[in-house]
Amino acid sequence: MKKCFKCGEEKEIHQFYKHKGMADGHLNKCKTCAKADVRLHRAENDSVREYDRERSKTKKRKENVARVTKRWRVENPEKHKAHVAVRNAIRSGKIVRMPCEICGESRSHAHHDDYSEPLVVRWLCALHHHRTHASGS
Repeated sequence: MKKCFKCGEEKEIHQFYKHKGMADGHLNKCKTCAKADVRLHRAENDSVREYDRERSKTKKRKENVARVTKRWRVENPEKHKAHVAVRNAIRSGKIVRMPCEICGESRSHAHHDDYSEPLVVRWLCALHHHRTHASGS
């Protein structure tokens, strides 16, 4: 057992990240508190997003993205087909990209509530699109 200096709770040792610099080999902040700190830091610092953008340009990252994308397309053919249909409809003018229906951000994604209707979409910014999928709706 170990006590987190951040939240003050006593937790089992596996709930702390390993850290060679600590006497017992584990960080003094629990995983839950460490993750919360990272989320807060990323939200408050645009430099982190810029760092991520630059890091994503490496050859290794691009190869990894290509591999993961190819696997996703094979595992999700209906979703991929709907995404392609939307891209083609936007290009041909059948669908016009709209701002996010929640916050009005002009850069938006097409969100499918039902992939069997590929051209029926809701327009959401990246943040709200991510939140919609994370909430399961």
